[in-house]
Amino acid sequence: GRRRRPPPPQSPLEKVAAQEGLSLPQLAGRWFLVGMATRCSYLAEHSHQLEATAVTVTVPDGQSLAVSTFRKLDGMCWEIRQRYLPGQAHGRFLLKGRGYGSKVDVVVGETDHSSYAIVYYQKGRSISVKLYGRTSQVSDAIVDKFEQRVRAVGLSEDVTYYFPTYG
Repeated sequence: GRRRRPPPPQSPLEKVAAQEGLSLPQLAGRWFLVGMATRCSYLAEHSHQLEATAVTVTVPDGQSLAVSTFRKLDGMCWEIRQRYLPGQAHGRFLLKGRGYGSKVDVVVGETDHSSYAIVYYQKGRSISVKLYGRTSQVSDAIVDKFEQRVRAVGLSEDVTYYFPTYG
């Protein structure tokens, strides 16, 4: 008989639940990138250069997110515009990159819409977790929650970075 291919290994993101009752209109507005956990080697090498990063989210069509990120690089402000397309389930999105295999799966894992959001990103086999706040500082309880979520997907404190609140 024909051999069956083994199922693909479950991606870490499949285990992550999207926020129940996520309201995209309430997610819209200005956010600050507060913290990030990633095995990205670039961040490890350049963590001393982290700059305060602001993000503006709009919901152009009621189902996708238009995300505009402002950050300083070499003293200049840059705007990065991205479109998060609706994924297979509510709270899950797809970010298409340029070229084959450059898609990123995005899950809004947890948010109260008014003070914080924990968002997961997966490209290929690598996963990262970002903590956004409505202000550039969030409570210790939220930071603790973020660090628990980070550990739950197999990342650790040594790959967790916090962004400066100035800039």
